[in-house]
Order: sequence, then C-alpha cells, then structure tokens
Amino acid sequence: MYRTNWGIGHGLKDILEAHKGPFTGQGHKGLYEILTTSWHAQLSLNLAMLGSLTIVVAHHMYSMPPYPYLATDYGTQLSLFTHHMWIGGFLIVGAAAHAAIFMVRDYDPTTRYNDLLDRVLRHRDAIISHLNWACIFLGFHSFGLYIHNDTMSALGRPQDMFSDTAIQLQPVFAQWIQNTHALAPGATAPGATASTSLTWGGGDLVAVGGKVALLPIPLGTADFLVHHIHAFTIHVTVLILLKGVLFARSSRLIPDKANLGFRFPCDGPGRGGWKMQSDVWGSVSDQGVVTHITGGNFAQSSITINGWLRDFLWAQASQDPLHVRPIAHAIWDPHFGQPAVEAFTRGGALGPVNIAYSGVYQWWSMESLCSKPRFK
Repeated sequence: MYRTNWGIGHGLKDILEAHKGPFTGQGHKGLYEILTTSWHAQLSLNLAMLGSLTIVVAHHMYSMPPYPYLATDYGTQLSLFTHHMWIGGFLIVGAAAHAAIFMVRDYDPTTRYNDLLDRVLRHRDAIISHLNWACIFLGFHSFGLYIHNDTMSALGRPQDMFSDTAIQLQPVFAQWIQNTHALAPGATAPGATASTSLTWGGGDLVAVGGKVALLPIPLGTADFLVHHIHAFTIHVTVLILLKGVLFARSSRLIPDKANLGFRFPCDGPGRGGWKMQSDVWGSVSDQGVVTHITGGNFAQSSITINGWLRDFLWAQASQDPLHVRPIAHAIWDPHFGQPAVEAFTRGGALGPVNIAYSGVYQWWSMESLCSKPRFK
C-alpha cells in the first residue's frame, strides 16, 4: 500500500486520486491531504474501524473461544462479551464525534469543491431523509409484528401469534448461511476436518468437565423478530450520529453553526443502540453466580413487547447489586456534569452523554440484572 524509498509498492495518494466514479465528481481527490493534516479525520476513521472490529471480537468470544477453558467460564465469557460490546459502541460514537470536530475545525469548504465529501454534504438532506425513512419503515414494520403478538397474547390466541409453534417467520436466508458453514468440510472446504464453529450447527454440544462449552445456536422466529428490532435501533443510531456529522457546520436552524464554537452539535437522545440486547449466556451476580436464559425462555420472551418489558427490562430492575449507577455517576459527572465544562463546550458534549447514559441505564437493566430465567 505504501511506496518504499526504492519505488516498490503503490502510493496511497495515487490510489485515492485515481478513485473516481460516475457520480462522485473529483472522487477522493484531496482526501490524502485531509488524512495527513487533520488528526480528527484520521482518528475518526480509525475509531470507526476499530469499533466495528471490537464488536466482531465480542461475538467471537463465545462462538469461537480462543482457548479451551474459556468456554466453560461463563462469568468471564459474559464479561468479555459485555466489555467488547461497550467498548465498540463507545468507539463508534467517538468516530462520529471526531468526524464532527473535523468538520468544524479542519474542513475548508473553499478548497474542497466537487470531491466526494463536498458532494455528500450537498446531498445531506437526501441522505438523512432516506435514512429517516428507513428508520420509520423498520420501526413501524418491526413493532407492528410485536403489537400483533401482544394483541394475540392478550386475547388468548397463541395459535395466531408469530412464533415457532404458530405462524412461523423463519430466517431462511440466515439458516441457509448457517447450514452452508456447517457443511463446509467436504463441500466448499473439502480439506477442512470441522466447521469454523459448532455454533453453525451440524454437531452435538461439547462438554468440558461436565459443563457445556459449545453448542449449536439454531435460529428461529424469535431471532427474526429481534434481528429487525436491532436493525431499527442500529439505523436510528446511525441517523443520530451521521446527522450530527453532516450538519456540524450548518443547518437551517443555525446556518452559522461553524462559527459558534460547537464541538459536537448532535444532541439527540440515545436509546441504547445496538448494545440493548440480551446475549446467549445470561448474567453473573456480584457473588459470581451465573444464571441463564434458556433457548425456550428466549423464544417465548422475546417475541412480544410485554415479554421484553417483563423478562428483560422490568424484572429485578430495582436492584443494583454491582452499584452501576453510582459508578456511572462517579465516572461521568466529573467529566461532563460540571457547569464549567458544559460552558466550555457550549453544550457540545450533551449528545454523547445522552447516548452513553441511556445505554448504561437501559441496556444494563436488560442485560445484567434482568436475564435470570423465568422458569427454574
């Protein structure tokens, strides 16, 4: 990628400037100068990539355990998943924050004309309105399925609900992907002796010392419903962050925003985003006791709004065994809670704090306090 002193290799600048599409004007011309002169632009790019990679790592903690006995140490498994999901979420929020700071401090509209970034900024209304439409579409359709299930449940008509035992909405494409990976040895990967992970299916569970280490994770109607709810939350998160970046310098309400000292103008309320979910392991108490949501409980609890509220959000939500709220306040308040700091940033830190606080309170109550099984 980088040309050496002996002329071996490609020049990043040449690659970027040669990258021009039919609808992108000057394409990536000037991007090399942006990345080599703006710390915030470079940091934003690195945070976005590292955050995405961190979330991928979180899921591989349980699907492809890196060493044998990690798989049976459920508390460590849960902690590693939680840790990497949190870190990944914060890194991606940070990517948008620094992209917005780049737009305010380092972007020069007088020298950037008709390149890719300029064209994106000129089309920002279309981009945001389309993303807004996607969020509305996902929200109404996903919650519509849940409202149907809640109504049928309330009327005592389980046979008319969307579930694995009534009206099935099987994730057939995801199941096909799983099956392809499970059958890879001898087919697409004939030299392989086993699939990359037992979680794809096609095998029995693995027990180590009498404890379940790994087992197939079959997908069903509940996964289909939850997937689309999370698609909704992720797109809303992108909408909040991307709108903050694209409108960092100006908006219809505040056309001279770039001259007002704003540091992060996106002040939308966070709703937990992609972290607001329960994982396949369960929770660990402050005494180290590990409890689980079984497959049956998840399949039953996650297909109605009432189930989410009753079994994930409300159950034991009054308890705080790990003192998360005082810890969260102790960490965040000295940084963002003081009037002097708020005055210094002119309220610019409120966007990330809203996202972070709602993530702490909503997601923690669902993930770590409320995932004990309903049925012993």
